[in-house]
Amino acid sequence: MRARSFPLPWLQAGEDFPPVSQAWGPGSEAPGLLAAGGALDVPTLRRSYGQGIFPWFSTGQPILWWSPDPRMVLEVAQFRLHRSLRKTLQKFSTSPGCEIRFDSAFEQVIGACAGSPREGQDGTWIVPPMVQAYTELHRAGHAHSVEAWIDGRLMGGLYCVALGRAVFGESMFTRASDASKIALAALVAFCRRQGISTIDCQQNTQHLASLGAHEVPRVDFLRHITAAQLQPGPRWQFEPLYWRELMMAPAEST
Repeated sequence: MRARSFPLPWLQAGEDFPPVSQAWGPGSEAPGLLAAGGALDVPTLRRSYGQGIFPWFSTGQPILWWSPDPRMVLEVAQFRLHRSLRKTLQKFSTSPGCEIRFDSAFEQVIGACAGSPREGQDGTWIVPPMVQAYTELHRAGHAHSVEAWIDGRLMGGLYCVALGRAVFGESMFTRASDASKIALAALVAFCRRQGISTIDCQQNTQHLASLGAHEVPRVDFLRHITAAQLQPGPRWQFEPLYWRELMMAPAEST
């Protein structure tokens, strides 16, 4: 029998979120669903991420807020650098015309991500209000793009939210083989260099699991981000020497 769902709180703009313990649990119609309504302005997004809550909804739906338990995270020390990806990174990092940039084309990145459905989904959740909201969050200094450029063309990337040293991955896209993986590897190398231990992945997918992500209890995730967001944030700039953070470690056999 399917578990019964609790009534969903409806938020007014600026209203506090309910405790994440009230999110719908496993076996419900929408595990992790916490509330609906509210706003997507910068203060609300900062507040939500600081509490382990994120928006996720489709066209025709109200704003929906989520806090799943368990939470999918990538501990950067456990990133799986498979042999094939290591070869790709070696070629990319030593080829003229190939470079990683941060924040040079955020709107292009989020626009490309909006056209790339999440694993297992037919449509996009990055609807126009989300694009506008995260662009404003980027302009406020709390959202960043990681971009893989080849011969002056943006070929893949991702965007994320950052509060202090708490980093929350959002979405990736690719226009060339492995370009999104290159961007993710660059983010992992950057995080290792900057003492950032964990990247939030929100939900469990086979692709993320293959790269070393795993689920943790929400209480442990919240404990981590509560401490990490109080630390001073790094300078969001990638240097080629950061690749050493990955290349000096042994590669996975597969």
